[in-house]
Amino acid sequence: MSSTFGGISTALSALYAQRRGLDVTGQNIANVNTDGYSRQRADLSAVGATGAASLWSVSDGVGGGVEMSGVARLRDGFLESRARSEHARSAYLDARLNSLKDVEQVLTEPSDSGVAAQLGDLWAGFGDVANRPGDEAARTQLLQRAGTLAGTLNSSSNAMSRQWDAQREQVGGLVAEVNSAAASVADLNQAIMRATQAGLPSNELADRRDVLAQKLAELTGGVGQTGEDGALDIYLDGTAIVRGSRAEKLTVTGGSRLVDVGVAPISVNWAQDGRSTGISTGTIGAVTENLNVTLPGYTTNLDAVATKLASIVNTAHAAGYDLDGNPGAAMFSGTTAATLTVAITDPRDVAASVTQTPGGNREGGNADVLGKLKANPAGPDSAWRTLVVGIGVTVQTADNRSAVQDAVTAKADNLRDSVAGVNLDEEMTNMLAYQRAYEGAARVMSTIDSMLDTLINRMGR
Repeated sequence: MSSTFGGISTALSALYAQRRGLDVTGQNIANVNTDGYSRQRADLSAVGATGAASLWSVSDGVGGGVEMSGVARLRDGFLESRARSEHARSAYLDARLNSLKDVEQVLTEPSDSGVAAQLGDLWAGFGDVANRPGDEAARTQLLQRAGTLAGTLNSSSNAMSRQWDAQREQVGGLVAEVNSAAASVADLNQAIMRATQAGLPSNELADRRDVLAQKLAELTGGVGQTGEDGALDIYLDGTAIVRGSRAEKLTVTGGSRLVDVGVAPISVNWAQDGRSTGISTGTIGAVTENLNVTLPGYTTNLDAVATKLASIVNTAHAAGYDLDGNPGAAMFSGTTAATLTVAITDPRDVAASVTQTPGGNREGGNADVLGKLKANPAGPDSAWRTLVVGIGVTVQTADNRSAVQDAVTAKADNLRDSVAGVNLDEEMTNMLAYQRAYEGAARVMSTIDSMLDTLINRMGR
């Protein structure tokens, strides 16, 4: 038979269990706005009756109350993995979009003062010289317009180079962040494994680790895998950057200038053996692509505009004669946007004439030919339009992809939060349930106490 005092023990276990449940609910409510916090649940289990009879005691079939078997951390591994993957894609597309928008701002088109307008002014300047070949003012204005155009191309190329330098410095900082986060994940793995072995709670440690794991996913696209010992291993392209309590380091190699990319592309490698990590997504994947492909590609296109401008103008200019009857010299020097300059400083040296007349030329046939180069399909105008339209379409496409991915990422976060997030309405309901259960257990204990008082103090009177 069970002890007369067994009911008190059962009621006391209920008081302890419901109070612990209230503690867990209070912890959830306290951390409702804590970034990365996972909702916790008090797992209660009934204490069963004696399973095997002894010689002098036989169970009456009534259990021994309730106990708190643990505090569960409510996380769905699949939803966690999916959210990290979607965040990695969002980070990649956002970083790529930002770089493309910076390039678009460098080109400053459409604009009344952009390269397209300045090319139009240059061709119009040749037309003015053709109409007034002996007017040095028209020639001076032409050279000023050519200088303005060359200066704009110089500035655009320098802006591209500054963007490259900034992103080259950025990738070094991002890799340092990865190394720091990976080391922190490894330290937390070790703490969680020790806590698990000792039977100590580690839910808050796991929350901190998941925040760092998502940061690594956003930076590198790293994939997480949880082991049986509670450690979270993180892999980059199949190679572990974090395995248990050990973390590997990354390093950046490659050129330090935009012009060096062709022979020394930027690469993020393993520090231990120099192998490439193969990172192709996340912020680092996008910045590496910007450094190796995007910015060098648009710089090459900008150089093509400068090259075509210098080539067709110099060729046509060499076919004419200046105001003093001398053959036309090269009007532009340099073959890239960064080096393009106006080689002629004296307005009399503009070769506006198609005929060589001793003692001076007052004919503008060659200047008329130069002014009509605007319609040349292989000229700088066509190359510039192709460049501007291309960056516009690319930015629009990247913007659309980023917006769609942001919506997908938000949905993944909502699904994850539906499991791991704290719902205040649900917690208030749980709080009332624990409170009522606690009051009921206290009432049971008071009733048993009254019964025992009658049994002990009043029997036999």
